[in-house]
Amino acid sequence: MLKNKGHSSKKDNLAVNAVALQDHILHDLQLRNLSVADHSKTQVQKKENKSLKRDTKAVTDTGLKKTMQCPKLEDSEKEYVLDPKPPPLTLAQKLGLIGPPPPQLSSDEWEKVKQRSLLQGDSVQPCPICKEEFELRPQVLLSCSHVFHRACLQAFEKFTNKKTCPLCRKNQYQTRVIHDGARLFRIKCVTRIQAYWRGYVVRKWYRNLRETVPPTDAKLRKKFFEKKTQDWKPA
Repeated sequence: MLKNKGHSSKKDNLAVNAVALQDHILHDLQLRNLSVADHSKTQVQKKENKSLKRDTKAVTDTGLKKTMQCPKLEDSEKEYVLDPKPPPLTLAQKLGLIGPPPPQLSSDEWEKVKQRSLLQGDSVQPCPICKEEFELRPQVLLSCSHVFHRACLQAFEKFTNKKTCPLCRKNQYQTRVIHDGARLFRIKCVTRIQAYWRGYVVRKWYRNLRETVPPTDAKLRKKFFEKKTQDWKPA
């Protein structure tokens, strides 16, 4: 009887461990929460909608212009983590069959990840998913130092129903919003505008020089003075 009980308990433990491992694999591969979804904004919007429904009042139009507050540039350039809370432990992790998930990266660790991405030149190159430049569109940095468009990563996660990096296949990565691609795109636009303006100024100066200073070549000099005499009108 004791042997049968011990044998049955071992079987039960094996069954529990197998179920726990299967549950862990499913939770590890499935898409829990979109890393590109800003949960704080959605919660704030829900609270605002509830407060608006409660505090609805009639407003009279006075005809006076209202000053609109523009968003600050500092807020738009601020970097922040999209998934600040670690995922809940699975049954296998609680039983000690698999190690716990890695802790959330600190600001110094995120800075090291960003420096690694800058050394790789990820923000200079196009997005690996859509193969287009980052320009001014939202951009995300993963904890594996790879960079993507925020919309492209969201579409990839929805399509694959997994939270794995499209390049290195790292599971359950952490994401951070960055603006390196937008900053580089602005610098590129400024340099192009400056180059076009300098070209315009130089062409204008050269055209004025050709019209005022006679050339040294004899044939061109003759044409220059013939044009001057044709354009000259007596007073």
